[in-house]
Amino acid sequence: MSIATDRNTVAAGFAERWRKLEQRTLSPLAARSYPPRRARREEECELRTPFQRDRDRIVHSKAFRRLKHKTQVFVAPRGDHYRTRLTHTLEVTTISRTVARALRLNEDLVEAIGLGHDLGHPPFGHIGEDVLDRCAKARFGVDFRHNEHSLRVVDVLERDGAGLNLTEQVRDGIVGHSSRAVPPATLEGRIVRVIDRVAYINHDIDDAVRAGLLRAEELPAEPIAVLGEDSSARIDTLVHDMVESSERAGDIAQGPEAGAAMGQLREFMFENVYLGPGVRAEHAKIATVLSTLFEHYVEHPELLTPAPDQVVGEQERFARRVIDYLAGMTDRYCIGEYTRLEVPQSFAR
Repeated sequence: MSIATDRNTVAAGFAERWRKLEQRTLSPLAARSYPPRRARREEECELRTPFQRDRDRIVHSKAFRRLKHKTQVFVAPRGDHYRTRLTHTLEVTTISRTVARALRLNEDLVEAIGLGHDLGHPPFGHIGEDVLDRCAKARFGVDFRHNEHSLRVVDVLERDGAGLNLTEQVRDGIVGHSSRAVPPATLEGRIVRVIDRVAYINHDIDDAVRAGLLRAEELPAEPIAVLGEDSSARIDTLVHDMVESSERAGDIAQGPEAGAAMGQLREFMFENVYLGPGVRAEHAKIATVLSTLFEHYVEHPELLTPAPDQVVGEQERFARRVIDYLAGMTDRYCIGEYTRLEVPQSFAR
């Protein structure tokens, strides 16, 4: 049997078999894989669902590879076991798939959204996002939001301006994962929106304890009593609560007790870690690095690549060039560029 004939034997009925499988096994509330909804029509793969293709495009993107050198909470930590933006992304994705499977929702869609949700994060985590937003507002009068930039990455910046042409449902989940955005239209997207918080709150506690910024016994007693003594127990509690609450509600929901306990932990982390003295000491340094580079590229646009899309208005087009370049940097590349610019270099060879 020839390669072509063998391939066609397996591939010819894949989409139809998958449609029937989803009809039998998925919840009526689940997003369906077919027909694909993309901005540009294209020939579909005969061995992967449209959402699987989106997942693969994200994983093979340059922006995804850069996540391993982007901060989650701690900048350039001395140790191999701290989270990065990449490990956070993988943790969010795997937990989200567990929830989706339990609720009989579309795991392929959840996986693609989870893997793509933070592609637009700038260097230095949320501190870097705040600094870049302030710089963009002050100089150009535009906002910077990492979830919106994640969508710009997949729509425009990848593939040298062609974008990844992801499905509408994945794009909606990526831009809607932030609590500042309109919630996603699909239940799968709403899973990632909640699990993003579940993951970062609990895993950041681990890293804060590891870094010596926090002692486990300092955690507030009330939410710990509700959720559990360690991150594994807390995540397990929150996932079970979310699955049962969502099944009852016909939507993605948390129970009042577990949701309130998670909110208390989040407030504690902001007060004592994210905005606490140990991390706050680095804020001014990060602000100096990013704002210096921002102004440098504004004054030297010849160092920037051309805008890959025709944003309306010359001013906004220039603003996007500067923002795209800075937001795409890894922590170490950003520090290296600042060092090259500001620190005297030796002439010795």
